[in-house]
Amino acid sequence: MPHITLPTDEPGILGLFRFRPETAGPLNQLVEVLLRGDSTLSRGERELIAAYVSSLNSCRFCFSSHAAFAAAQLPEGMTLVEQVRADPDGAPIPAKTKALLAIAAAVQQGGQEVSDKHVEAARAEGATDLEIHDTVLIAAAFCMFNRYVDGLGTFAPDDPAGYAEMAKVIVAEGYGTH
Repeated sequence: MPHITLPTDEPGILGLFRFRPETAGPLNQLVEVLLRGDSTLSRGERELIAAYVSSLNSCRFCFSSHAAFAAAQLPEGMTLVEQVRADPDGAPIPAKTKALLAIAAAVQQGGQEVSDKHVEAARAEGATDLEIHDTVLIAAAFCMFNRYVDGLGTFAPDDPAGYAEMAKVIVAEGYGTH
């Protein structure tokens, strides 16, 4: 049960966006740029970073949503998302992605936890300054989103089919329409 009265029974951030649409617009614009805008990282990779950080934060709604969004855009689907969630170092992903996930995990612990060692490791695997920047910003933004969703006690459905349906819409239309 949410801590505040929402105008809808939509789960997670969706209900919060209906409660305060004037904040929903800028937040959706940020996510649209970070997860779907021009980048040398694929949309699936960026959604994977968002899902991974949400998992580290134990945010069930955000993890479930962005895991479904990543799975819909990665050839290996949910199997890979779950492998990354369980063990990013052992997951069958490129070394650059592993290094970026390590940066994201450091951000999740606190911005000052990102060290020169993290950045050097990512650069050694071919990560660009823009990819490092965007990884840090995705991780930081999802820490905020996770705290927003959980801090207001929103509802997170258990059924993965609902998240898979949301993924179809997000992949096709993006974040600006919801």
